[in-house]
Amino acid sequence: MKEFHCGDVVPGCTATFRFATDEEIFAAVVRHARADHGMAEVPPEVMEEVRRLIRPAA
Repeated sequence: MKEFHCGDVVPGCTATFRFATDEEIFAAVVRHARADHGMAEVPPEVMEEVRRLIRPAA
């Protein structure tokens, strides 16, 4: 399993995503960014930051 903490990119956000693959995390992050952060599109540089911050789940 892998995980990503949105608060590592958006200070104060407590959302955490745990999935088997990076692709599943990316899909969940895009849904979350739209629903909870009002982002119509997630810029490529943000997705690259997400990719960089994905870690093995503890």
